[in-house]
Amino acid sequence: MSQPFNVLFLSSEVFPFAKTGGLADVASSLPQALKEIGNDVRLAIPRYGFVNERKFRIHEIIRLKDIDIPIGKKVAKLNVKSSFLVGERTKVQIYFIDSQEYFGRPGIYQDPRSKKDYHDNDERFIFYSRGIFEILKRLGWAPDIIHCNDWQSGLVPVYLKKIFSKDPFFKKIKTVFTIHNVSYQGNFPEETFVKTGLPADVFTPEGAEFFGKLSFMKAGIVYSDYVTTVSNTYAKEISESEEFGCGMDGVLRKRKKTFTGIVNGIDYSIWNPDTDPFIPFKYSIKTLDAKVENKKYLLKKFDMKADPQAPLIGMVTRLVEQKGIDLLIQAFQDIMKLNLSFILLGTGEKQYHTLLETLAKKYNGRFALQLNFDDELSHLIEGAADIFLMPSKYEPCGLNQLYSLKYGTIPIVRSTGGLVDTVKEVNPQKGTGTGFFFNNYKADELLGAVSKAVNLFADQKTWQKIMRNAMSEDFSWTNSAHQYSDLYEKILQK
Repeated sequence: MSQPFNVLFLSSEVFPFAKTGGLADVASSLPQALKEIGNDVRLAIPRYGFVNERKFRIHEIIRLKDIDIPIGKKVAKLNVKSSFLVGERTKVQIYFIDSQEYFGRPGIYQDPRSKKDYHDNDERFIFYSRGIFEILKRLGWAPDIIHCNDWQSGLVPVYLKKIFSKDPFFKKIKTVFTIHNVSYQGNFPEETFVKTGLPADVFTPEGAEFFGKLSFMKAGIVYSDYVTTVSNTYAKEISESEEFGCGMDGVLRKRKKTFTGIVNGIDYSIWNPDTDPFIPFKYSIKTLDAKVENKKYLLKKFDMKADPQAPLIGMVTRLVEQKGIDLLIQAFQDIMKLNLSFILLGTGEKQYHTLLETLAKKYNGRFALQLNFDDELSHLIEGAADIFLMPSKYEPCGLNQLYSLKYGTIPIVRSTGGLVDTVKEVNPQKGTGTGFFFNNYKADELLGAVSKAVNLFADQKTWQKIMRNAMSEDFSWTNSAHQYSDLYEKILQK
């Protein structure tokens, strides 16, 4: 193993404090895994208004109070509070960047009522990014690496290089910038640039300017010491294709020698059918028969028809185009002609809510729909379903297919991003593989993959072999943490 490092891990969301998607899970599990292998890891996250200070034992740090942060011509006050992210085997200190003005709100990026982005998201994350340096100086703790995640912390590498690098305290710090989804870029009008306090040469095509706008994502890519993303295939897709790269493909190609993919892991202390508190019947690779009891329980819970010969397809997803929801809706009536049941948990765009509600009425008893985010139900679906569907248009890494593998819930996925890197194609004759693929983003190909899986389900001897293959895979965070540690060492040796 590489030598231990001091790592400051930056994320706008961390489970269980704040979550909109997979980033929160990564930002919770990876720092713990990095600490478990010997690194001193600390987290910094905004203290949103909905975070319960009593529940999470969050307390104020007196010496980190009323710090002045310039935002353009005005000055905002920053306070820091602290707590710990407590895992099964370790705990990680977490700093909460506190500002009633910027973060004391009911949502992370948008107003939960209007569903509109906050008008000052640019200022909020300028405040967060610049504030990091003021905090470190007052703590007297200089990390070896600042590990930034997605656009919300994309300005941190710029501030380090352009404003703070001459300060001996910050001189040796290196930055890693991880892209979790290149389509969310944090692009703001030109007027935002004045608020950053950065020198004019940053707002150029070689810097953070992106088609006339200031791009926090591009800033992170251009000014960090190393760029990573969450799977090898996604790294290839976003640097070689304008469609997948969302305009960032050119700048990523320039970083070819300092850009790599490292697949996300999952936390098996949370996602494990043998210990999961949210499934009524625990099971393991040696007790697969107990899985069907969870299926019966879930079908009964939603008043669905129980047919032991019919597989149950599960889907837990955001209802957005990226996740293949339009494709699912196109293929849905043909899918339901097959002998199966279907349950979908998710929330997202209103148009998809409306279309799916219509289908739920039409296929009442065979298709159950719940339009919200429910962590307990997501575990139960993994534990009860036979098949998990992920027809993503693109998928940087994906976590649900990794959960599904552990639960013996065989994934059907499209050949894209991290899905290619983590699922192995089933060969029914040999009894090898862990899931089913379809290549092109077409409804008939999705239907074909579902048909293949449903047909193989009838051969329970082979199906259980595929289940055991899936459950034997290891996507624990330890492997990813070692890869990141090796990367940190490589960067610091330069």
